[in-house]
Amino acid sequence: MDLLDSNHWSDLHALLAELDRDIAALYTEAGIEGMRTRFVGPLIALHRFGPMTIRELAGRRGVSHSAMSQTAAAMARAGFVEGTVGGDARTRPIDLTARAREIMPFLVAEWRATEAAVRQLDAELPYSLTQVTEDLRGLLAARSFTERLRS
Repeated sequence: MDLLDSNHWSDLHALLAELDRDIAALYTEAGIEGMRTRFVGPLIALHRFGPMTIRELAGRRGVSHSAMSQTAAAMARAGFVEGTVGGDARTRPIDLTARAREIMPFLVAEWRATEAAVRQLDAELPYSLTQVTEDLRGLLAARSFTERLRS
């Protein structure tokens, strides 16, 4: 088999995309226009901890500043966050809009339901995905993916 005809983990990527679509369907059913699954974690963080800069929010969510900046811009376009008064453009905190505050009970309930379902699925597996992830990280700590690509 030619490796150019292969995409070994495509089924895993497809499965994760399917789960994401199932979650997104809940927002559509609830009539929440413009909500994307990648918005929910940052929105809940802003709900729980108050206004934050992009850097602070990125740190809390464990993503790059660039990724959070793009997400925050998309959330602002969708009407879920806005800049707060004070500071310059680089350090100005963002906060929830009234629209986001209104739907927050739904988002919190969905997050909890999703986490519970994912944990249940993980527990039902003969070898949990959480353990697979931990084992992969251990292997990559011993020999990085970059090293593996170059050899």
